[in-house]
Amino acid sequence: MTSMTASRAADLVAALLFVLSLAGLSQHRTSRAGVVYGIVGMALALVATVVVSARSVSAGPVALILLAMVTGAALGLWRARRVEMTQMPELIAVLHSFVGLAAVLVGWNSYLEVEAHGSRGRIAGDLIGIHHAEVFIGVFIGAVTFTGSVVAYLKLSARIKSRPLTLPGKNALNLGALAVFAVLTVWFTVSPGLPLMVAVTVLALALGWHLVASIGGGDMPVVVSMLNSYSGWAAAAAGFLLDNNLLIVTGALVGSSGAYLSYIMCQAMNRSFLSVIAGGFGIEAPPSGADEQGEHREIRAHEAAELLARARSVVITPGYGMAVAQAQHPVAELTRRLRERGIEVRFGVHPVAGRLPGHMNVLLAEAKVPYDIVLEMDEINDDFADTSVVLVIGANDTVNPSATEDPASPIAGMPVLRVWEAEQVVVFKRSMASGYAGVQNPLFFRENSGMLFGDAKQSVEAILEALGPGAGPGPTAPAQGVTAMR
Repeated sequence: MTSMTASRAADLVAALLFVLSLAGLSQHRTSRAGVVYGIVGMALALVATVVVSARSVSAGPVALILLAMVTGAALGLWRARRVEMTQMPELIAVLHSFVGLAAVLVGWNSYLEVEAHGSRGRIAGDLIGIHHAEVFIGVFIGAVTFTGSVVAYLKLSARIKSRPLTLPGKNALNLGALAVFAVLTVWFTVSPGLPLMVAVTVLALALGWHLVASIGGGDMPVVVSMLNSYSGWAAAAAGFLLDNNLLIVTGALVGSSGAYLSYIMCQAMNRSFLSVIAGGFGIEAPPSGADEQGEHREIRAHEAAELLARARSVVITPGYGMAVAQAQHPVAELTRRLRERGIEVRFGVHPVAGRLPGHMNVLLAEAKVPYDIVLEMDEINDDFADTSVVLVIGANDTVNPSATEDPASPIAGMPVLRVWEAEQVVVFKRSMASGYAGVQNPLFFRENSGMLFGDAKQSVEAILEALGPGAGPGPTAPAQGVTAMR
C-alpha cells in the first residue's frame, strides 16, 4: 500500500470517527465516548499527515510540523487545565479566531504559490478560474471569522460593552460589503492581482468586526454557534486549497452542524436566523434597563430554607450567574438534600441559558445532577403553575416576563421560562442590575418574588446550613420577614 493510499484510508477512518463524535455529543450519556472518538480521529489525521509529509518533503519542513504540533499540544493542554467553565465561551471564540486566521493564511499562501511564483502550470487551464475563486472565497470567510471571533471574545470577556453597535445605515453597510465582495470575486477570477487580495482581506476583516459588534449581548449564544459554523466553512475552504479531503469533510460537518444549531437557538429566542447572521438586522439596541420598576422584596437564606422545607415541588432554573459563582456543586447537594426529604426537585434549562449552547447542562453534569431531572424549557414550562418554589440562580433574561407581556420590549416574543407562575420565586442575584441583554426584569418586583442578594454559591451554602436535618416536606408557606426595599 502506497503512502498516499494509506493516508486516504486514514482520512476516511478519521472522518467516520468525527461523525461518531458528533453523534455521541448529541446526548449526555454518550458524550464522553463522543469526545474520545474525536480525539482518536484527530490523532489519526495528524499522524497520517506527518507520515505523508516525511516521505514527500525534506527533514526541515517535517521538523517544523512536529514543532508546531508539540507547541500547539502544550498550549492546548495548558489552557484546558487552567480555564474555568465560566471562561469556556470566550475560549471557544478565541479558538474560532485561530481557524479563521489559518484559512486566511492558507488562502494567501496558495495565491502567492500559484500566482507570484509562476506555478499556474500545475493547475489545468480550465480549473485555474475555480482555484482563483477558492482562494478569494476562502480568504473572505476566514477573515470574517477571525475578526468576528475576536469581537465575540471581547464581548464575552466583558472587555468591551455587550450592547449592539448601531452605526448609521448599518444594514446597508453589511449588504454593501457583500455586494462589493461579489464584484471583487468575479474580478479576481478573471484577472487576479495583489491589490484585489489586499482589498478583500481588509473588507472581510472590517465586515467580521461590524457583524458581531452589531449583535447585542442577548444574542451572544447564537453568535458563538454561528462563528462555529463560520470556522467550519473556513476549514472546508482551506481543505479545497490544500487538496485535503479530511479537512473538507470535517469543515462541512462543523459548518452544517453549527448552522443548524444556530437556527434551533434562533427559534428558541424568537429571532430570525437571517437577521442574526446579518449582524442584528432589524434589531435595535435595547434601553439601558437601569431604572427599577417598583419595590422589590429581599429574602434571607434561612427564609428561603423555610420555603424549601415546606415545599411540595421545587424547580431550579440556572443561568450564567451560577456558572460565575461556581455554585453547581452546592446546588447539586441542595438537590440531593431536598430529594431525601421527599420533595420533588427538577431543573428547567433554557436553550440559551449561559453564554454557550449547553453551558448549564455541562455544569450540572459535572456536579453529578441526575440527567432525568434536567428538563428543557418546553418540557417544564407548563408545570410552573403547580410548583411550590422556583429558585432562579443567576438567570435573568431567560425568565423575564416582559418577553410575553410587553410588546415594546426588545426581547418581546422570546420564549422564556414562566417561573412567575409558581407559588413562590427566590431570585439569586448580586444586585438589581439588568441582565446581559440590558433589559430590566419585572420578575424582581412581583409579589411572589423574593431577592436573595449575594454570591450564589455562598447563598446556597447558607440555605444548606439553615436546612440542617430539618423536617419533612409540608405545604408551601409564604415568605416570612421579607424586607420591602426601594
